[in-house]
Amino acid sequence: MPEIILVDTTLRDGEQAPGFAFTPQVKIRLARLLDAAGVGQIEAGVPAMGAAEKEVVRGVRAACAQARVSTWNRLHEGDIRQSLDCAPHIIHLCCPISDRQIREKLKSTRPQVLDLLRRCVALAASRGAEVTVGFEDASHATPDQLRQAAQAARQAGVRRVRCSDTVGAYTPDQVWRAVRVLREAGLDVEIHAHNDLGMAVANSLMAASAGAAYVNTTLWGIGERAGNCGLAAFAHAAARLGGAACAVAPEAARDLEQEAAALLPAHALDAWGLGPRRPFGH
Repeated sequence: MPEIILVDTTLRDGEQAPGFAFTPQVKIRLARLLDAAGVGQIEAGVPAMGAAEKEVVRGVRAACAQARVSTWNRLHEGDIRQSLDCAPHIIHLCCPISDRQIREKLKSTRPQVLDLLRRCVALAASRGAEVTVGFEDASHATPDQLRQAAQAARQAGVRRVRCSDTVGAYTPDQVWRAVRVLREAGLDVEIHAHNDLGMAVANSLMAASAGAAYVNTTLWGIGERAGNCGLAAFAHAAARLGGAACAVAPEAARDLEQEAAALLPAHALDAWGLGPRRPFGH
């Protein structure tokens, strides 16, 4: 099995955990640690949030010697133009694909969303950045809906898509089938797992076994609600079970979380049940 590339979203999704609001200086220091540990991609933030966020994204890009830096964007031309100002390596577009997200969140229809996706991909790619697409709420889309979205993304020139378990509803067997649908559409796949059912690591391992080459992680598994797939937890599980070769070795992941914990105030770690300066799993 090819080596799994970690796409770390501590600076974006992880910061949604209660008590974790990183200063710009801490974000850049965390990015340096992630880069040095061998994380392949760092999701630096959401430039549409404003000038301060854009400066952080630029700072993260300057701080990374090896990791590729990405930004997160809605299907909105204004978001994309803000990202283009930051010159990231990758512009990531979030595309809702479940009926409920399209109807309730976007107040739109599936054909309209897929047409908007094509236009947004063209704009995001206009200055040479790689474009990836995240299928939001994929766990509530049917296989046919997932297949249709994959075909639209591929026709627009996208090579990698993110299977996003937005509300943590997937089980491992469902993840395996979803990844196979996307792989059969000729796309590279990354998995973005939330831990609402306690299966973020298990789902990420299953996605890797189904052919996903990219796994989204956060330090200590922090994130919205119950959090995301923990970086060290995934690295240790991959090594222990032998089903996936992770680009970050377990020892490096452990040391990374220990060093990163020292950058944060004790109340933030306590809010997540980690205790002061104590990494995930220790």
